[in-house]
Amino acid sequence: MKIFQGLRRFFSKIGRFLRDVRSELKKVIWPSWGELRVYTAAVLVAMVGVGVILWGTDGLLTLVMSFITKK
Repeated sequence: MKIFQGLRRFFSKIGRFLRDVRSELKKVIWPSWGELRVYTAAVLVAMVGVGVILWGTDGLLTLVMSFITKK
């Protein structure tokens, strides 16, 4: 009997969790399509910017290390 009580409690907790998730999702203010496009563009620009910075830093450090190790 304890097994069935444990299972019942387990599934009731899952049900409560899913109800809470649904309730919280109703409270979310979702962005409009225009906002979503702007945010996506900002993220892509930031990714390219960081990529260029890392590429430049890598190239500079490679150049410095080649001068140091060349002797």
